[in-house]
Amino acid sequence: MAIKINLDVEMARQKKGLTELAGEVDITLANLSILKNNKAKAIRLSTLDAICRSLHCQPGDILEYVETPEAEGTKTKPEDSDS
Repeated sequence: MAIKINLDVEMARQKKGLTELAGEVDITLANLSILKNNKAKAIRLSTLDAICRSLHCQPGDILEYVETPEAEGTKTKPEDSDS
């Protein structure tokens, strides 16, 4: 996946542990761990909002787009026009 979740980096900057953040965000430790370890396939905007509020950060501090070979192959090429 081309989206990388840098939650572990932001948590380290803020010196906030998994249990503390899970309590503040009201998310299970298991689900927060999935996010932290970059294993999530999706995140609810309400969860992202709560994480950003708790860590006093922006979504871009947590989410990063990293171009991968398979992502490059999915780019659409403009079609030739007859105009």
